[in-house]
Amino acid sequence: MVSPKKFRPRMLREVIGTLVKAPATVNYPLEKPETPKSFRGRIVFDSKLCVGCKMCMRDCPSGAIRIEPTEVEKRFKCAISLDRCLFCAQCVDSCPRKALATTPEFELTCFGRKGFQDLHK
Repeated sequence: MVSPKKFRPRMLREVIGTLVKAPATVNYPLEKPETPKSFRGRIVFDSKLCVGCKMCMRDCPSGAIRIEPTEVEKRFKCAISLDRCLFCAQCVDSCPRKALATTPEFELTCFGRKGFQDLHK
C-alpha cells in the first residue's frame, strides 16, 4: 500500500499535468466530429432515378426498405425503417440506377418510434 506522504505529491503532479494538457476527446455537442469518407450514415432516396426494380428490398438483410408506386406515373416512394437498418449500404450497392446513397449524417435520434420511419417520395 502506498503511504499518504508518497501518494499526495504524485496525485498533485497528476492533477496539475491534467490541467495543462489538451483535451483527449472532442467537445461533441458543440463541435461535430469529421466523418471518414467511407462512413455509411443515413440512406437517402432519389425518386427521379428509381425504376421500381425492388433490388434494394431484396438485398436488404434486415428488411428495412419498402418501395411502393405513387400516384405519379413511373414514380416510386421509398420507406426506410431506421430502427431496423443496419447501415450496411447493401441497398446502395445493389441499386442499378443509384437511386439510393449514403450520407455522412449520423445524428439519427428521435423521441418516438414514428420518427424512425424515413419516408421519401
